[in-house]
Formats: sequence, structure tokens, C-alpha cells
Amino acid sequence: MSFLAFFFIVVSLVSFVAAQLVLKRAMEATRTSGLRNAQFISKVTGGIILMTISFFLTLGLLQRFDLSYLYPFQGLSVIFITLLAAVALKEKLNMRLAIGALLISVGIVLVSLS
Repeated sequence: MSFLAFFFIVVSLVSFVAAQLVLKRAMEATRTSGLRNAQFISKVTGGIILMTISFFLTLGLLQRFDLSYLYPFQGLSVIFITLLAAVALKEKLNMRLAIGALLISVGIVLVSLS
């Protein structure tokens, strides 16, 4: 795999994870002020833009690589979202969630080695 391909895989993954976090923040903003405020609209717009970037990068990567090769990288999003939700969104990370994320990591490594 070339450096450029790896770069696009990472950008796709990062944009997907960032979109999830931004969209979560947008939905939190609706608790107090509803769906018709500037903060909600700007965050949803940003999340949709990030999701769109991830979507089109993934389509481009699927042209060049097998799905079975790319999917383990997408599986890493679960781990990154879990960790960043705990750090950025102050969500509680309990032992069950940490063990689940670890098992997913092990599964991704096993799949990618085959």
C-alpha cells in the first residue's frame, strides 16, 4: 500500500469519527433550544460535510482496494469514537465498554492479518 492510499484511509476514518462527535454535540444543543438555532444548524452542517468527505473517500478507496481490506480500518472507528467520546464529550467509560473496545481491536487485528 502506498503512502497516499494510507493517507486517504486515515483521512476517511478521521472525518467519519469527527462527524460522529460533531453530530452528537449538535443533538445535545437541541435539548435546550430546539432544532431552529444557529448552533444546531452549524454543527449539523459541519457533521454532514465531514460525513460526505468520509463517504466519497471511502467510495474512491473501494475502487482500488478490496472491501475485506478496508473494513478493518473502518472498524477502528468504534475504538476512536469510544475514546474520544470519553475525552471530548465527557461520557463515562466503564470496564465493560473498555473490554468491548479491546475485543473489537483484537478482532480487527485478526481479520487484517488474514
